[in-house]
Amino acid sequence: MNENIPNRPGNRIFRPRRIKRFHLKRVLGIPAVFSAGYGNVGSSIYYALGIVAVVALGATPVALGIAGILFIATALTYAEGTAMIPEAGGSASFARHAFGNSTGFVAGWALMLSYIVTISISAFTIPPYLGFFWEPFKTDPVVGTSASMGIVFLLMLMNIIGIKETSFINIFATLVDILTQISLVVIGFITLFDPATLVRRMFDNWPSTGNLILGIAMATIAYTGIETMSQMAEETKKPEKSVPRALVMMIVAVLVIFAGISLVSLSAMTPQELATDWARDPVAGIAYYLPIELIRVILKPLIAVLACTILFIATNAGIIGISRLTFSQGLHGLVPSVLSKIHPRFKTPYVSIIVFSLIAIALMIPGFFAVDIFKDMGALYALGSLLSFMMAHASIIALRVSRPDMTRPFRIGLNIKIFNRHIPVSSLLGLLATSGIWVILLITQPYSRWVGLGWMFCGLVIYFIMLWLKKMKGDEWVVKPGGQ
Repeated sequence: MNENIPNRPGNRIFRPRRIKRFHLKRVLGIPAVFSAGYGNVGSSIYYALGIVAVVALGATPVALGIAGILFIATALTYAEGTAMIPEAGGSASFARHAFGNSTGFVAGWALMLSYIVTISISAFTIPPYLGFFWEPFKTDPVVGTSASMGIVFLLMLMNIIGIKETSFINIFATLVDILTQISLVVIGFITLFDPATLVRRMFDNWPSTGNLILGIAMATIAYTGIETMSQMAEETKKPEKSVPRALVMMIVAVLVIFAGISLVSLSAMTPQELATDWARDPVAGIAYYLPIELIRVILKPLIAVLACTILFIATNAGIIGISRLTFSQGLHGLVPSVLSKIHPRFKTPYVSIIVFSLIAIALMIPGFFAVDIFKDMGALYALGSLLSFMMAHASIIALRVSRPDMTRPFRIGLNIKIFNRHIPVSSLLGLLATSGIWVILLITQPYSRWVGLGWMFCGLVIYFIMLWLKKMKGDEWVVKPGGQ
């Protein structure tokens, strides 16, 4: 076709390079998706309960309950979004389709922060449970923090080589975890639960209004594994049906177990004990106070081993998740291509694995000196996650307005009609609630404010440099799969 074009000075012929898009294999079913999501959400009870108790005290069950309502709204949003856009990326993918690349980058960069803190806080919580077998893991901050860093470093090397847990191991660990947690709740209600004691401990230690609101904000970290299930959509068989069903299953399982454990914990110990002695291993605290010696002897080591296993998987899932997210963002030109570069031998995104693992390790350095680092990491975790949730809710609402005819295999019910568009009430309330809680965290938590805003500022600088380079080249992004 170009033979008839005169060869004149100044003529340029642009031949775009054909790009082969790589797709992940759709091999996962509902049990695998559920287990991966619960592996993240279920693991959070092993530290979230203590983080919430630090600020909410006696109102810990109330804070978790209110956050649970928000969790339902957010899970429904992700169910519609993932069924509608069944690709890796989660809230970043929703935002890119709804608002464009710039907003997709902001959502993805915030999600990266959540993954990094997931890696840090999950690894940081493992040594206290190992303290059952060797006390310095729990009592010595140098030993505990060093062990946490070593766990992340080990997983970093494993993921570079390409070794990762299989879906079968995830399913098995999740099944054992759920059965153990249900057993603990049932035994706790039979042997420990006393409504009069529970009510007295709650109201005698009721927090200030500000601390209650902050406790609700902290409680949102207990429900932040939703994103993991959405990230797996591109590897799921029939994701338009499987992911929403897995999300509904997780809503039921999580709310029942979290409600039971939070009520049993305040029956077993005072809010002060929960917030200090057992802050980093609250489930072990429940087992410690069980009055039946035989059950206590069996459950204490079982919970220690199980908690370590689930938290280890959650730490690894964070590394896998952020590398997958970075690879997806790199394919769309939303992060520097070097971050999605593939190792020539192991075929893994080794640059992103190394960079973000080292950042996660750096976040744990204050653990050698500061006693508040656990609370600070929890608030930072919530800050990044809430921003991702805000983007997800806003994207679903925007797509209802801009693309009402888009195929929605799963559609949220209970809508209100605004300008001839059906807006889901749960997404609207979720957007308002997450935005409000995010602002509260930003105002009240200086560590999260400066680290979180610093992270977002660095991301925007990187993004605008990329846009500037694009403008200097005078052409469109040439996205090279794997950064090659």
